[in-house]
Amino acid sequence: MNLTSNSSYYRNFVFGVEDSLVSTVGLLSGIAVAGVTGQAILATGTILIFVEAISMGAGSFLSESSAETYERHRDDITKRPYWDALIMFISYLISGFIPLFPYVILPAKAAFWTSIGLSLFVLLLLGLFGARVSKTSPWRNMARMVLVGGCAIAIGSIVGRLF
Repeated sequence: MNLTSNSSYYRNFVFGVEDSLVSTVGLLSGIAVAGVTGQAILATGTILIFVEAISMGAGSFLSESSAETYERHRDDITKRPYWDALIMFISYLISGFIPLFPYVILPAKAAFWTSIGLSLFVLLLLGLFGARVSKTSPWRNMARMVLVGGCAIAIGSIVGRLF
């Protein structure tokens, strides 16, 4: 396995986890503040997670295989784009259930804050993991991950409140 493959796998993992946490908690927060039922929140969240995991995996495969074809000037692709897609799919699928889980066990109002807090905590851990893998500043990585993810979460909540 070469460095290009490793960075590609890492990129797809981080992208899958971050995007899943942020988009799922953003949607859940938005619809929770809009006042929909807990059952509707669970159904919407579950549908989103599965549809987006498939979409993100497919998007990863298509973008990585297109980039590989471009770089190699050949139509045949290696196994890397398939692994990239699988990593993206699994990381998105598993991570999406982190912000959804509080809605399974708690009333919607308590689940709202727990989901946001849990998602921000996992983003913090993702930043720490990224710093360890890349041998860079953990504080900068963690702050960047939480700030960028937190802004997206806030926007989802604001849009939900508007409706």
